[in-house]
Amino acid sequence: MDIPLLSVLSHVAWPAPLAPPAANRLATLFQLEHSQWWPADELQRAQFRQLRELVPYAVRHVPHYAQALARFADAALVTPENWSQVPLLTRAQLGADPKGIVSRQVPRDHGRQAPMRTSGSTGVAVDIVATELTEFFWGVYTLRDHFWHRRDFSQKLMAIRYPRGQDKPLPGPQRSPQWGTATDAVVRTGAAVMYDVRLDISYLADQLIAERPGYLLGHASVLGGLIEHCERRGIKPQGLLELRPMGEMMPSDLRERARDAWGVPVVDMYTCQEAGYLALQCPEHEHYHVQAENVLFEVLDEHGAPCRPGEVGRVVVTSLHNFATPLIRYEVGDYAEVGEPCPCGRGLPVLKRIVGRHRNLLTLPSGERRWPKMGYEGLRKVVPVDLMQIVQHALDDVEVRLAVPQPLTAEQQQALTEYIHRNFGHPFPLRFTYGVELRNPKSGKLEQFISMLPSGTTRPA
Repeated sequence: MDIPLLSVLSHVAWPAPLAPPAANRLATLFQLEHSQWWPADELQRAQFRQLRELVPYAVRHVPHYAQALARFADAALVTPENWSQVPLLTRAQLGADPKGIVSRQVPRDHGRQAPMRTSGSTGVAVDIVATELTEFFWGVYTLRDHFWHRRDFSQKLMAIRYPRGQDKPLPGPQRSPQWGTATDAVVRTGAAVMYDVRLDISYLADQLIAERPGYLLGHASVLGGLIEHCERRGIKPQGLLELRPMGEMMPSDLRERARDAWGVPVVDMYTCQEAGYLALQCPEHEHYHVQAENVLFEVLDEHGAPCRPGEVGRVVVTSLHNFATPLIRYEVGDYAEVGEPCPCGRGLPVLKRIVGRHRNLLTLPSGERRWPKMGYEGLRKVVPVDLMQIVQHALDDVEVRLAVPQPLTAEQQQALTEYIHRNFGHPFPLRFTYGVELRNPKSGKLEQFISMLPSGTTRPA
């Protein structure tokens, strides 16, 4: 794989001497190229070597941890055997007392600090402080993703995303000669273009055809909507090499639909604003590798024990390098399924799938809670739906919000009702709503199912 690195010297194209920032990124990536092959126990030893730097520092300089982790001021106690005794940090705690998690003293060589606020798409917005170091690592893992999947850097990148700080949709494209900050000064790339996720899907489809990008980055629901729209109009983008979903849980049928309709693969990633890259899709398989050099990643069952392969549990992460807002055993709010070790030989932990969030659980009248089967694989064979979001307001109140070309007929509505009943395993009373905004206005994300019920809801007396 010939990577067109950007030489810092005139008339020297290969091997390419790099500018210091780019050289640092590639030097770190060189280390990751080795550590990805380490066995699990060697990865764990390296993680805890870093944790013995992070945890005592947090005890000394962060108000919350000065109390919660006082006994771990002694680095010798920060061990795998003691780790389960470290209390979890919940999203609600972080949102309620953001200043209590911020360090009073950040190492000077970690660079400038920048406040960051998450979108609140899960119901609780949280504030953290990032550093130049955490941004550096974000760029490194972006490069790892590009290199793992052997992307053609000469291609155009098209992104459909939410531009922060914009109250109204940007009416047209935002263009750049390079893909972004992760590749700047490192590798020569094609151009990039960004469109606002809030724009009409038919307009976005027209731009996709006109732009002819090699790579398309966007929310999974937007990518699915574009596939549906193009199929309906009998058009197909030319030159597209890969779809890269971001920001939402990926529908289970998106890979198949992308292959069938456009003949392109889907390469997924798992990130969160608070901790950066959590997992990347394996270069050889469709499951995910935890980015163990960036986070200590745990999947815990209802008793707080580690899940085994095939089990679904709560995602708990510890960000290894943020000394401005240390997130130690932070309960992100997601659920994931643990996978078996990967045949590719990488020692990085495996996630079979990212399931969703706690508020994405359906509650039956019996009080049982389960992951709802949304059934997008066959939905469009039943009714012509662009987007659908289901909200459970109460045990006997389920709202179906629809974005459709035109309101459903009585027959179509009945067919959709029967389809949802089959997938949910219960004949919930349904009410249909048209013309409402389905995406979170602060992030552009779409949650396919939302429960408004408090945890522990049971049948009314």
